[in-house]
Amino acid sequence: MTATERRRPGGRLRATAGDLAMGARMAVTGGRAGWTRTLLTALGVGVGVAMLLLAAAVPGAVDARAERTAARADLGVRPDLATAGNTVLVVPVDTVFRDRPVRGRILHPEGPDAPVPPGLTALPRPGEVVVSPALRELLESPDGKLFAPRLDGARVTGTIGREGLAGPHELAFYLGRAAADEDATRLDRFGGGGPGEEFGPMLWLLVVVVFVVLLLPIVVFLAAAVRFGGEQRDRRLAALRLLGADAGMVRRIAAAEAGAAALLGLAVGGALFLAGRQLATVISLYDISVYPDDLRPVPWLVAVVALAVPLLAAGTALLALRQVLVTPLGVSRRATPARRRLWWRLVLPAAGVALLLPVGDVRTARSAGTDARVVAGAVLLLIGTVTVLPWLVDLLARPLRGGPPAWQLAVRRLQLDSAAPARLVGGVAVAVAGTIGLQMLVAGVQDEFRRPSGQDPSRAQVLVALHDPAQPRQVLDRLAAVPGVTRSVGTLSFAAFPTSPRPAGGDGSGADVRVGDCAALAEYARLGDCADGDVFLTWRDAPPAGVTPGSAVTFDNGATPWRVPARARTVPGRDDPMGGRHNGLLITPAALGELTPQQAGATALLRLDPGDRDAVERVRNAVGPTGAVLTLDATTESRPFANVRRGLLAGAVVTLVLIGVSMLVGVLEQLRERRRLLATLVAVGTPRSTLGWSVLGQTGVPVLAGLLLAAGVGLALGAVLLRLVGAPVVVNWPVVGLGVGLGAGVVLLVTGASLPVLWRLTRPDGLRAE
Repeated sequence: MTATERRRPGGRLRATAGDLAMGARMAVTGGRAGWTRTLLTALGVGVGVAMLLLAAAVPGAVDARAERTAARADLGVRPDLATAGNTVLVVPVDTVFRDRPVRGRILHPEGPDAPVPPGLTALPRPGEVVVSPALRELLESPDGKLFAPRLDGARVTGTIGREGLAGPHELAFYLGRAAADEDATRLDRFGGGGPGEEFGPMLWLLVVVVFVVLLLPIVVFLAAAVRFGGEQRDRRLAALRLLGADAGMVRRIAAAEAGAAALLGLAVGGALFLAGRQLATVISLYDISVYPDDLRPVPWLVAVVALAVPLLAAGTALLALRQVLVTPLGVSRRATPARRRLWWRLVLPAAGVALLLPVGDVRTARSAGTDARVVAGAVLLLIGTVTVLPWLVDLLARPLRGGPPAWQLAVRRLQLDSAAPARLVGGVAVAVAGTIGLQMLVAGVQDEFRRPSGQDPSRAQVLVALHDPAQPRQVLDRLAAVPGVTRSVGTLSFAAFPTSPRPAGGDGSGADVRVGDCAALAEYARLGDCADGDVFLTWRDAPPAGVTPGSAVTFDNGATPWRVPARARTVPGRDDPMGGRHNGLLITPAALGELTPQQAGATALLRLDPGDRDAVERVRNAVGPTGAVLTLDATTESRPFANVRRGLLAGAVVTLVLIGVSMLVGVLEQLRERRRLLATLVAVGTPRSTLGWSVLGQTGVPVLAGLLLAAGVGLALGAVLLRLVGAPVVVNWPVVGLGVGLGAGVVLLVTGASLPVLWRLTRPDGLRAE
């Protein structure tokens, strides 16, 4: 179109449309080299888009799991609900197998219209059990014999459907029984579960920063991926200038070409996401699994990604042209002789710090404005890694001189163009910086969510509690004989009430009673001298009225009285391994005689062989489905905090792996662009090993600069976030070292994976040109 035609009404619009169409055609034409360039760009963009779509699908997956969990809820207490034809008794019998939680329920229908849990077509009859697909697979495996005793010999008659499971890997079962426990919950419907444990302001801050840290490296690499093939694109634009294109036409064509490649990358990313989510049924992270169709990206987030990626590609292409002078005579780069200025590169991280510092206390309050400032501040601070990295690489590479040929080739390449290697390393640097900062925040606030439990695992590793077993003493003997149990401290427990009238002002409470041998009772009090037949009293505060030496008591309101011996001694109490303190009577078996309470619980504190990982599983089998088996731990941790921390670790690993794959694509693209040069060097006698070491050197200097910068930015981000929550700023150097090591490992693996391609590109046919 001539200049006169452009000035006519509508001419400029038609000219712009024609330029954009030409740029789009250039993205998919140009022979094998053009297609290769476009496909590499699309693959790099596609990996990033797939990751963004996965992040957009997380809210949908969480909601889907929550809906299924709420639909099967059965722990609602309704004391006003009477036995009817449409009621069922439910007893929770949750257990654990090899550190995996198992959801179990015992069902006893009270009428023909009893409700059926989601995922079941009918209630299991007595002696029958319905299991989840994952539990059925476990039962059919060699480990099935170790778990089967917990099903009371029931016959598997069905499989729980997906609408009754939180995820495909959940272990769950419904066991039918003719009679239910006294503590059963009566229901006339399933569902209506209340909300789970909510996230406080502190956890929301963690979640917000986690998403920023995990997604920003992907965006950074997307910006680098759309610049693949930049040198060839510049040469084609110079040819267009020779044919009469002006600077405006060149910019429009470049933007359209990059946008078209990005659109193809969107399609590739969508295909990768759809294919990758089919793996959801075989992947489980920390016992959390989802179904493929649970991963439904939020529509408005998909729209944002679909609009942002082509715009990012076009904007990046236009920005790249600012450093290049495209003339009819060729391409000249203004960036090589000019020194990079630092002051404007520090503006973004300084603005990020300025946004974060005055946010205020986020421990007690949360608002949309606070979230926005935290997101903006963290993004700007981490983007500072990308803006400062080229300057730092240039600073390190400029004074390098001498050395072996491989080193000289690497250094000279960096001195000519340090921006391209810096762009490839930028995503890794941002990921490492964000991970360091976030791990500092997690370490600084974990005391808010992790507290000492008071339990002492050195004295016992497992507590077994049985409510009113049929033969409590035999049960305790059976537990002590379980293989893998090295020590068992068993006691019977019940309550004692005074037989005399309670004085005015008494609270009417009785005294706790434990019956066991001297070694067992010594876990609950400092007995001193002890022999079978002794009775001890120990109180947390003051003894209840009527329970003193010489007084008569009854056990669990039984009719047969028992008199506390007058020689019973009061001894100081002692925290038991669970961290509790006994309040009442400690009785040796001979002192109790033949008197046996009608209702007595059995408690066993067990030590296990540390080399026998199945010892606790055999203990759970011996206890049965209705007994409680608790493992002792010195600390307790908030479940939402644990989920956030685990999500951070899993997300950081996935992000680094995907960035590594994308970075490999970028390295291969750079090698392909220099194919003729590399082949020429080999043709004139340069050893291929020299070229391999030069590639490592070209990557090593930017990696060194990137990791040093990432460590600094990560420490700054962690310090600002800790200041934000009012926690002391403490540097966790092992976390810093781990983050830097992971980043360096990813880059080294990428470099090693690129060497076979380097050998192929340096063959003699690489000298051929079209």
